[in-house]
Amino acid sequence: MSDLITADLVDLDLSADTKEAAARALAERMVARGRVTDLDGFLADVAAREAQMPTGLDGGIGIPHCRSTHVTEPTLAFGRSPAGIDFGAADGPADLIFLIAAPAGADDAHLTILSSLARQLMNDEFTTALRSAGDAAHAAALIRGEKTPADIGKPSDGAPADAGASTDAGADEPTSQGTAVAPVAASADATTGSGTTVSAPTATDGAADGGERPFRIVAVTSCPTGIAHTYMAAESLESAGREAGVEVVVETQGSAGFVRLDPAVVAAADGVIFAHDVPVRDKDRFAGKPTVDVGVKAGINRPAELIAEVRGKAERGEATAPAAADGTGAGTPVERAGGATEGYGTKLRTWLMSGVSYMVPFVAAGGLLIALGFAIGGYKINKAPSVMDHFVWTQTDSWAALLFQIGVVSFGFLVPVLAGYIAYGMADRPGLVPGFVGGAISLTINAGFLGGLAAGLIAGGVVLSIQRVKVPAAMRGIMPVVVIPLISAAIVGFLMFVVIGKPIAAAQKGMTDWLNHLTGSNAILLGGLLGLMMCFDLGGPVNKVAYTFATAGIAVAAPSDSAMKIMAAVMAAGMVPPLAMALATTVRGRLFTQTERENGKAAWVLGASFITEGAIPFAAADPLRVIPSAMAGGAVTGALSMAFGATLRAPHGGIFVVPLIGNPLLYLVALAAGVCVTTALVVLLKGLRAPLTEDPAARTPGEATAGARRKQPVAA
Repeated sequence: MSDLITADLVDLDLSADTKEAAARALAERMVARGRVTDLDGFLADVAAREAQMPTGLDGGIGIPHCRSTHVTEPTLAFGRSPAGIDFGAADGPADLIFLIAAPAGADDAHLTILSSLARQLMNDEFTTALRSAGDAAHAAALIRGEKTPADIGKPSDGAPADAGASTDAGADEPTSQGTAVAPVAASADATTGSGTTVSAPTATDGAADGGERPFRIVAVTSCPTGIAHTYMAAESLESAGREAGVEVVVETQGSAGFVRLDPAVVAAADGVIFAHDVPVRDKDRFAGKPTVDVGVKAGINRPAELIAEVRGKAERGEATAPAAADGTGAGTPVERAGGATEGYGTKLRTWLMSGVSYMVPFVAAGGLLIALGFAIGGYKINKAPSVMDHFVWTQTDSWAALLFQIGVVSFGFLVPVLAGYIAYGMADRPGLVPGFVGGAISLTINAGFLGGLAAGLIAGGVVLSIQRVKVPAAMRGIMPVVVIPLISAAIVGFLMFVVIGKPIAAAQKGMTDWLNHLTGSNAILLGGLLGLMMCFDLGGPVNKVAYTFATAGIAVAAPSDSAMKIMAAVMAAGMVPPLAMALATTVRGRLFTQTERENGKAAWVLGASFITEGAIPFAAADPLRVIPSAMAGGAVTGALSMAFGATLRAPHGGIFVVPLIGNPLLYLVALAAGVCVTTALVVLLKGLRAPLTEDPAARTPGEATAGARRKQPVAA
């Protein structure tokens, strides 16, 4: 670890009072050493990682970290804060702060060393020694493994002087624990390359004295960055297992890849613990066992509780569903993605987004084809006879009619696909049949999208209920192909035709009539509201709600004028954030980092193509300035678009479908107005802090450090 940290990267009297200031102070030391090329760009990456999950840990530890293109080599900086700094830990401020910087393409060896440090942080002797270190050189040597806690001055209680000196992942493990346990080396660290299988040390079937074998647990830990929390959770679980007399073998799915646990180890396990903040890879390997599924910080902060919980589940016989014989795996698509223990509200949103994500391609294809048909053949093309009966190769109208009729057929799949894949998200493949049937019935009874949403949720719920019924072994083979489709389709059909179909159809008609009669100030207010929603989370759930509302209105062969106005307002508002960020980086480049200026170039194309996500890098780095500014501009554009009466038949395409827009010049005026509002606000708010008058990448490390002290934190 000698190349990762030196005395110059240690601050034993860190005076910062916020986590942003602490990260900046330590990052400036990295810049001075030439380890970081762009201070603010790197801090933006740190802030984006911090926004995913606080990096404070119980015990007074803060570990801000990230992978960044602005890092030249893996680097660690350490700061000790006398007053403590809030990093979001449950037990209060952190006094030991480790800033970990990894290059975007860091090699496995360096990342493994960083993971070794993460494990050491779970050792009380190690952290106590850091708190008592008298000078930076000693602290750096301790972190590098060249000194032991005893060397720093902590009483060793008779421990050998070289205990813990190794920098290996398990260096700070006691050599004898008195219980049968898989040592740290049993963890499947990614040191041998991703995709291979590592066997844990052989465990005897009984204890050394011939007693009953210990309870066996396999665990998987992972975090968004895969550098620190992943390995700290592994170390914490293993330590708690030793204390409880339990064998714990951990698979760390970290940045350097992961090594699969030996299938024999998994098969012999009595329970499973998932401590993760990203989906567990190859999760089906652990199906059919008592399982505890939590976030990675729970694995760090309360490992003993998790071990007790999984033992309790094993005693009660509670286990997850076994992996399916057809290879689809245990659980629903949501659960296989790592979200089995999320709250109902989160799951509901995921189920709905599953349906929407499969529906959107049909919306895009069908809408664009219909729009092209109108553009080529005029607005009476919907009266053309079927191309099966009349098609002339040399007539433009025939080609326009062909495009229009293909688009109409594509639109006919929207509601069934929406309902079918909502049910699929809930109940996997058995949910497809009743979901599609319910969606088709929704079209038949004119219940529209509201009916499709209800049909999908009902179909998924019905299938899940049927799957809970215990059936004889002889019938299990025909359940997914005969029994479940038959019963679920019949129940969903009955409910849609007889029970809830008419009320939903009435609600759909009421919403359609309301939209058709929107005029004046009401329409303008709706446009402003939709603009706010499109720019609130830049492609997230709120954005998707507004977009789905708009596409639902035009997903018919003859949409109303109000529905086409709403679609135009939504697309225009969604283009504002990336275009505004691109313009701001052009007119006031000194307010942005070099990385942001490069992102601004790409944002021109993304914004013009109606890809709102093009503004996410700017919002992640400076959310309190960028997001409110984007929302203001989006609201202006949405309101003006509705006021100007601009219409749009196509659900996507950005400026490339301007010829298909009604009142295209005023539509572009509305778009330009919103872009200018957002740009002006961003420039104004960023201008309240000291501007970046020089290109950080062009300065020497010493100049960059001196200039950096005059800047405010990237994320307010």
